[in-house]
Parts: sequence; C-alpha cells; structure tokens
Amino acid sequence: MKDLFGKAILDYQTHNSPEDLITETSISEADEMSVAYLFRSFAEMPQLEQKALQLAKGKVLDVGCGAGSHALYLQEKGFDVTAIDISANAIKACELRGMKKAKVQDIMQLEGDQYDTILLLMNGAGMCGRLKNLPNFLQKLKSLLTDTGQILVDSSDIIYMFDEDEDGGKWIPTDVDYYGEVVFDITYKGEKENSFDWMYIDYNTLQNAAVANGFQCEVVLEGEHFDYLAKLTL
Repeated sequence: MKDLFGKAILDYQTHNSPEDLITETSISEADEMSVAYLFRSFAEMPQLEQKALQLAKGKVLDVGCGAGSHALYLQEKGFDVTAIDISANAIKACELRGMKKAKVQDIMQLEGDQYDTILLLMNGAGMCGRLKNLPNFLQKLKSLLTDTGQILVDSSDIIYMFDEDEDGGKWIPTDVDYYGEVVFDITYKGEKENSFDWMYIDYNTLQNAAVANGFQCEVVLEGEHFDYLAKLTL
C-alpha cells in the first residue's frame, strides 16, 4: 500500500498543496473527491453519521478513522475514544489535529481492550473486502465488544447502480460472489494506489450475517439514497 489516501489527508492537515483524490471502482467511472470533506465538522456530517455519534456510549473505538473527525468530536465531548487506521499518514494527521489516542492498527490484529461502542462509519463494513470475509470480521469485532456494547455501522445497497431488464430484474456481473463487492482504485497527485477490494452491503445481507455470528441487528436510521445506519448488539 502506497498510503495515498493518507498522504492526501496529511497534505491537507499540513497545508502541503493538497489536491482532490480521484476514485474509481469496477462499477463506476472516475470521480473527484475533495479531501476537505474528510475534515468536516459535526454540523457538516450526513445525518447517519450524526446519529451514530449521538448514540455513542462508554469507551469508544473508531475503526478506519481516516482524518479523525468522528473520533475528535467524541473526544471533545469527553469520551474515552481510540482512533485506529491502517494508514500511518492518516494517524499522523489525527495526532496533529489533537487526537490523544490514535494508532496505526489493522482491526483484525487488534487484541486486548474491549469497547462499549465500535464505530464503522463511511461504509466501514466494507473494509473486510469480500462477503466471504464478513464472518471472521464480525467475530473479531465481537471479541472487542463488552457484553452490553454496540457496533454502529453504515453502508449502502448499491443494487440501484445496475441496469434493469424488461422484467424488472437486475443485470448482475457473474464474476463476483455478491453484487456489493467492488475493486477500488485511488489516484492522488498523478500516482495510482494499488487496487483493493471493498464492499457495500445491503441491510438484509448484513442482518443475516450478524445473526449467524451471534448478534442482534437493527436499522437505526435510513438515509435518502439506499443508505442506512445499523446497530449490532450481543
């Protein structure tokens, strides 16, 4: 990993001539993303993210924290919050922004502490990459959760992105196990990141996987564009 996403975040934080990120997936064309969006205030966040932060309780783990906006908001509210990301550049930016507990960490390798709230925002469930990896991902999260803890995760059902046939069915690619699986490409300042797997998961699929792995799962809030916030508890 060249850590271009994190480089963009650190460039923005340090005023090092940041540029837009160019993102492209196996089912969508190239699109520009302003790095400034990752530094949004609570008032600028989508309603789903605001709701998740309002529901946070106890000791909090923000997984895939990026620029740290969610974790910083909770820290300012007095929460004991730890922000983790696999990007060293992103964690450096979090520290520069004043995040007290920020570390470079793969969630699948995290051991030790347990948390009352685990945040997986900005489609955090997608980091497991493929649907077949979801059971292990959920089991790891379970090991990090207190008995009365909660996982707050948002995602989207991207079925709307596929063409419809005359009978109302969808043309789904046959080379993937699940239609929400995509391959992501990121370009920053002319340099291309190594392609990586990502996943958008519809609520029913998430709920089925959650129940199969010992969780209760409920929709907390639905967004305006096939997106939702879900809560998983033991």
